[in-house]
Amino acid sequence: MPQIQLTPAQRKEHRALAHHLDPVVMIGNDGLTAAVTKEADAALSAHGLIKIRVFSDDRTAREATFQALCDSLNAAPIQHIGKLLVLWRPKVEKDRPQDEDRMPGPRDVKVLKYSKRGGQRPEVKTLRVLGNQRLTAGGTVKRAKPKQTSVKRRSQT
Repeated sequence: MPQIQLTPAQRKEHRALAHHLDPVVMIGNDGLTAAVTKEADAALSAHGLIKIRVFSDDRTAREATFQALCDSLNAAPIQHIGKLLVLWRPKVEKDRPQDEDRMPGPRDVKVLKYSKRGGQRPEVKTLRVLGNQRLTAGGTVKRAKPKQTSVKRRSQT
């Protein structure tokens, strides 16, 4: 598979994003094995931008490993500095089906409770309101009342 070609500006941006990352794949004395390639592929699919640490002292072997990984994983080579390799591949967005019947989930609401004395700060409380609850004017959480139906309508169903 061919490598992804990036402009120098794109490569610079990815290098900056990769600066704080820790290596997620380690290549030991056995070199580039099928298991290492599989782990690197899984990490690229999950993260998109990864660092790989190579424990080999031979620079030419590290460069060959870097190129082989980029070719086999269809990834863009971002940086090879010392024993660290940085690879990038765009993440595939997952299609999540939308459920029309889904109700809204819990939400966090901040409530201010003012003091009876004028000079004190109001107390800030964060309350979690669930889907079947409501917040009253006084700042308390009450369970929502069930939908009221008339006697006539109840007898029809």
